[in-house]
Amino acid sequence: MLTTALSVLMEGEGMAEEPISDRLRDRIRRDFPDPDAAKGIEGALWKLAVELEDSLQSPERLLTAAVVIADGDVDRFRSAVRLARTDWRDLLMAGGRGHEDWPSVLDEELRPR
Repeated sequence: MLTTALSVLMEGEGMAEEPISDRLRDRIRRDFPDPDAAKGIEGALWKLAVELEDSLQSPERLLTAAVVIADGDVDRFRSAVRLARTDWRDLLMAGGRGHEDWPSVLDEELRPR
């Protein structure tokens, strides 16, 4: 329900597609097993995707970097979001997604476990 509400909200903001892929959603649920925490993380990622839209980077790449940095810790997630808002390039580097091999690194981080 939250995702549906956020989809409607984002349509008016120019976001063409949902920024949180199914495989990223699975990683969020794995790292943040508490359903309320997972919903909060997803909501914050939606907002961050909108804020970083002008970067022209893959939303999955950016958002996964924040989740990987967090490693299941809400405070670390908040720090990653602050870092992204300061400079999205620093987020990518800190989250291991800042190099040319980022697609394979992303695939590895988001593979089912």
